[in-house]
Amino acid sequence: MDFLLLTTTEINLQTILSRLLISTVLGGLLGWERESRRQHAGLRTHIIISVGACLLMLISVYIPQTFSNYTNVDPGRIAAQVVSGIGFLGAGAIFRLGTNTHGLTTAATIWAVAAVGLSVGVGMYGAAALVTLLLLFVLAILDKVGKRFFLSGSLKTLKISFQSVKIETGKMFSILEKYKITTKNISLVQSQNKQNAKLQLYVFVPDNLNLKDFYKDLNELKNVNQISLGHAT
Repeated sequence: MDFLLLTTTEINLQTILSRLLISTVLGGLLGWERESRRQHAGLRTHIIISVGACLLMLISVYIPQTFSNYTNVDPGRIAAQVVSGIGFLGAGAIFRLGTNTHGLTTAATIWAVAAVGLSVGVGMYGAAALVTLLLLFVLAILDKVGKRFFLSGSLKTLKISFQSVKIETGKMFSILEKYKITTKNISLVQSQNKQNAKLQLYVFVPDNLNLKDFYKDLNELKNVNQISLGHAT
């Protein structure tokens, strides 16, 4: 890619294509990290946000450069709207299960990747690349460091079948919290006759979990039929 093409301030077809491509790569790097952790907002979501933000920034710069009757246009106005509007997507990535809140890191990454796209759109490639590297360091490296020094464990699938559709969810989440088990995702399937239900949870389980006591507490829930804890699939 021509270096002069990267440094030019003129918004033409070549500039647009190069900046959209860069925003795709940088957004994809962050999205790949989220995808590897099985987050709902993964590779495609981050690329779309980064590219969309980049295009909006290009439009902001393009209008006053191209149309003489729009000389009073503030290129920062569209960028400000992107920053405000991206909160809608970020909120969609956050969900609450029992006493645990999940998705905050992904929501923050969505907000940051929009800023990366805006930076590429205005031609601040160095800032965009630096922020991408910093975010990858925080998301990948610091996460491993945190698990090593604070809490080690693994992702597993917890399946609980009930002989009734009435489930003591509050008590169940209290048991999970007691054993420091973090819920990542949850799904509930009811039988056609509405007589029983099956709960499947995607959970982070500490390595020092006392499995015998954990099963004993879960079996004290009403109408429990079967419990299994296995590797996440």
